Amino acid sequence: MATISVPLSAELENRLDALVSDGVGSNRADVMRRALERLAEEEAINAVLNAEREVGDGKILRGDLRTLLLEN
Repeated sequence: MATISVPLSAELENRLDALVSDGVGSNRADVMRRALERLAEEEAINAVLNAEREVGDGKILRGDLRTLLLEN
């Protein structure tokens, strides 16, 4: 597992600590991992929606979001 260091503003650090305090994650690293997973999911959904708009002609995309994301 890789470890990275990311500078955060005081506001983001406070938000991160608040999320830990609220039980969103067990610690800062857990919250950050969850945030990255959610961002990746949102990007996959956006990619599918954008591709669906581009396809047009009534075609419907079907399949696993991760597979569809990698194809686009």
